[in-house]
Amino acid sequence: MTQELTPYHKLVKSLSKDDIFERFPDVIPLERTTGEKRSDSDYEKTTDVVGSSSLFAGHDEEQIRLMAENCIVLDYNDIPIGSGTKKLCHIMKNIEKGLLHRAFSVFLFDSQNRLLLQQRADEKITFPQMWTNTCCSHPLCVPSELGFSMDSMNGTNIHSLDTAIRGVKSAAVRKLKHELGIEPEYVPASNFKFLTRIHYMSPSNGGWGEHEIDYILFVKSDGKVHANPNEVKAYKYVSAEELKEMFKCKDLKFTPWFKLICESYLFDWWKHINELDDCTSTTINRML
Repeated sequence: MTQELTPYHKLVKSLSKDDIFERFPDVIPLERTTGEKRSDSDYEKTTDVVGSSSLFAGHDEEQIRLMAENCIVLDYNDIPIGSGTKKLCHIMKNIEKGLLHRAFSVFLFDSQNRLLLQQRADEKITFPQMWTNTCCSHPLCVPSELGFSMDSMNGTNIHSLDTAIRGVKSAAVRKLKHELGIEPEYVPASNFKFLTRIHYMSPSNGGWGEHEIDYILFVKSDGKVHANPNEVKAYKYVSAEELKEMFKCKDLKFTPWFKLICESYLFDWWKHINELDDCTSTTINRML
């Protein structure tokens, strides 16, 4: 029996590319993106409102600056249609109107098959202080993180799943270095294993939220952690049983995507950590 879609799910599914551009005029069409991590104009628009926008009131300057990075805006089928600033993509009012972007979640396991968790820093604008998987972030709307190079763009299917996976792996290497100080040599892109995609929406705090198609990546590494305190408040390696005990603790808070992944998939995947080929899926798992 087919499960009836929620009203929000129906809304997001109904939006065409033209609808998205009409609703969100600040989204830059893919063919007009610059290939840079951020544009000067986007940065100026973000910083100009620091003093006047309640969204940024009391927030950390570095985290506000990162809100000018350009995320990959998607249609319902995970096709990139353009770029939108991190700020634009995470304002709950925009999310409520259906704005969707690409993300990834890394689960890093050491040689003892323990999972590296992080507690998000107090400075984080969305979901601060919450425990989550190793690294959660967004590929930027640049060729390498869309999954292709400008030199090889002709003839490359930039809308294929393989291309997208290549891009999110590149972004994962970058963010593991930025957030946890894990050097790329210990987490080369070729070592990441793609498992599936989840599509979810969740409000955060102060007018912010998430609406993402999230690529789930596993990687094995004993690379040393040098956590960035502006990103990570604490970190720890846990066994599956230790994580289950953490979930029982009422004083601990967890990010919504991490809880969704754990409740639906993680512990089964963990049992098969060395034989994950049968755990992969090309289907987008809709959790709206």
